[in-house]
Amino acid sequence: MATLQIGDKAPEITAKNQKGETVKLSDFKGKKVILYFYPKDNTPGCTTEACNYRDNYQSLINDGIEVIGVSIDSEQSHQKFIAKFDLPFTLLADEDQKIVNDYGVWIEKNMYGKKYMGTARTTFIINENGIIQHIIKKVDNKNATQQVRDLLSRP
Repeated sequence: MATLQIGDKAPEITAKNQKGETVKLSDFKGKKVILYFYPKDNTPGCTTEACNYRDNYQSLINDGIEVIGVSIDSEQSHQKFIAKFDLPFTLLADEDQKIVNDYGVWIEKNMYGKKYMGTARTTFIINENGIIQHIIKKVDNKNATQQVRDLLSRP
């Protein structure tokens, strides 16, 4: 499993979005990208995080920052999630778990003593040249955009 570090080249992504269109990370060269991984569509924490990005999306776009969400949910699940919460950004369907494995966020979790594999909520900030600039492992769902902005404002 990958252990990506700040300064590493972000692994290329080729996946289908909610519309069934093929999206590549390299399509966003020249822009900063917030690549955020979340466990599941329509769950409380994931909804809070997605809505925070939605509410700040226009200001992020104005600053040349694109938002891409990734989960192992299907395109159809993403379509419903987007429609229900009016999400303006791309969600990638990673049903074969290639992207979560490439980024090292597919981990063993433990809930109520039961162990299972799942996605670690993690955000990668990727610069205009495809290099990982920041990694957020403790995401504050309610303030996800501000977390990103705070990191990007550091010299």
